[in-house]
Amino acid sequence: MFQIGPSLREARTRRGLSAADVHKAIRIRERYLTALEEERWAQLPGDAYTKGFLRTYAEFLGLDGQLYVDEYNQRVAVHDEEPLVPETLRRSRVGGGRTGALLARSAIGLLLVAGLAAGLAAWRHSDSPSRPTVQPASAAVVPAKQPAASKQKPAATRSAPKPTFTAIRAATDDSWLSVRIGGPAGRELYRGTLQQGGTLRYGLKRPIWIRMGRPDALDIRIGTTHVADLPSAPANVLLTRDGARSA
Repeated sequence: MFQIGPSLREARTRRGLSAADVHKAIRIRERYLTALEEERWAQLPGDAYTKGFLRTYAEFLGLDGQLYVDEYNQRVAVHDEEPLVPETLRRSRVGGGRTGALLARSAIGLLLVAGLAAGLAAWRHSDSPSRPTVQPASAAVVPAKQPAASKQKPAATRSAPKPTFTAIRAATDDSWLSVRIGGPAGRELYRGTLQQGGTLRYGLKRPIWIRMGRPDALDIRIGTTHVADLPSAPANVLLTRDGARSA
């Protein structure tokens, strides 16, 4: 979880842009840009527009737009709950109790017909002499075969969900970074010096490639797992949902 609005404002000011500059570039009204930066969601025109504004604004600033949309969906967006009564049952209630009464009368009629048929069959059997049932001497009683006990398969162990994001923080000093999607030839998300205490966050739907000027000044995490043993010299690293490796 991260703060959507403050991170947008920080990225804008770091690039020396005003809200008016952003408005001219992406044609989103300044009051909506301010509402996004201050997380005043009630002043935005609904979830669909808000998600579109978030994605456009974040990607204009060189950030991962999907990450911001995912965070908004998790914390803010309204989710409609599934109805508790199936649609077919709700339709059957239209017209009051008439449908239920008709079904009840039909069921009673079927029971009466079944009762009459059973009585007629009993009367016919009582009118004819009963005959003893003779079993041949050679017939052997074969015990019923007991079904083999079914072997229950052990329940499959569910693996822990893979992390969905990475966080890069300048922990002990400033560090120059180049962050790209997929690899060194991918689209660049960030280039510059990350000041001490600053943090970048990206989703991991696709791998994130990083060129680090001072790896030992950084604290890199995949989800909540710390990436250990970063070198002291400039190096490259590829981050995926499965872990980190040199690239």
